[in-house]
Amino acid sequence: MKEKLAEIKNAFTARIAEADTPVAVDNLRVEYLGKKGEITAVLRGMGALSAEERPIVGQIANEVRAYIEGMISEKLAELKEKELEASLVRDTVDVTMPGKKPVNGSFHPLNKVSEEMKELFIGMGYEIAEGPEVEYDYYNFEALNLPEGHPARDTQDTFYITDKILLRTQTSSVQIHVMENKKPPIRIISPGKVYRADNLDATHSPIFHQLEGLVVDKGVTMGDLKGTLEVYAKKMFGENTKIRLRPHHFPFTEPSAEVDVSCWGCGGVGCRICKGEGWIEVLGCGMVHPDVLRRCNIDPDEYSGFAFGIGIERTAMARYGVSDLRQFFENDVRFLEQF
Repeated sequence: MKEKLAEIKNAFTARIAEADTPVAVDNLRVEYLGKKGEITAVLRGMGALSAEERPIVGQIANEVRAYIEGMISEKLAELKEKELEASLVRDTVDVTMPGKKPVNGSFHPLNKVSEEMKELFIGMGYEIAEGPEVEYDYYNFEALNLPEGHPARDTQDTFYITDKILLRTQTSSVQIHVMENKKPPIRIISPGKVYRADNLDATHSPIFHQLEGLVVDKGVTMGDLKGTLEVYAKKMFGENTKIRLRPHHFPFTEPSAEVDVSCWGCGGVGCRICKGEGWIEVLGCGMVHPDVLRRCNIDPDEYSGFAFGIGIERTAMARYGVSDLRQFFENDVRFLEQF
């Protein structure tokens, strides 16, 4: 067995010298010191030795084991040192090279338009009011004179969570929440995301953004509404912009109107942008319906109000001459960098 142990030591010495990875070293450890290793096999065979030979062979076996363990530790330390040196060479940073200049981001065009609109109305004394995007049918439809089965619901049919809970189709629902919890005078805008079951095309999207406004106070008239919208139009489309109100029907306002602005491309003469009409439709508005006020415990004989709703995407398209609404959501940096 002494000869066997000497052979094991010599063989291990030769193989550990050739090992060039920690994995190879660990494989040698298992091969020589593991439960089924060379040294373990020798120790198991010591039972066949005489009483005189057993302690001598045992001592030599322990010396060989200690030798092997020491060589393994030295080899692992050597490999670790080599890897460190290699990584220092491999990962060296040339501090003399010019750095990469970070690219500054910018506001998305929809955010830019939205912020401009907010600043305008805040400057006119409005407060910003927010509400849930997941809304009760009552606040989204019924409180706004759109009871179940009303034909006007067809154009706004949206994404229902339950029979009575849905994704809001307009931020008008925020106005109802405010009127229920605050007594006049009220002057708010409610910007936010809304949802409708529209097919995605150049001018429609199932998800888009609105900014709606509401004023309720004593003596509020259609003239106040027109004056407010004139200020809005001049700010967003240019100082020479004119507006016109065309009679329309909205269940929650009476009287109601669609609002056109004079074409920013031709000034009202007629061109490709306005399709020769000289006017471009931008929003809807009207005087708050008395029934809407009553549902919110506001006396329509004492108070009156007006409301308006503006599509932020439509306004941005007009401001920047964008012909396809989908470009705002495609995240094409080449398109967004223009703004």
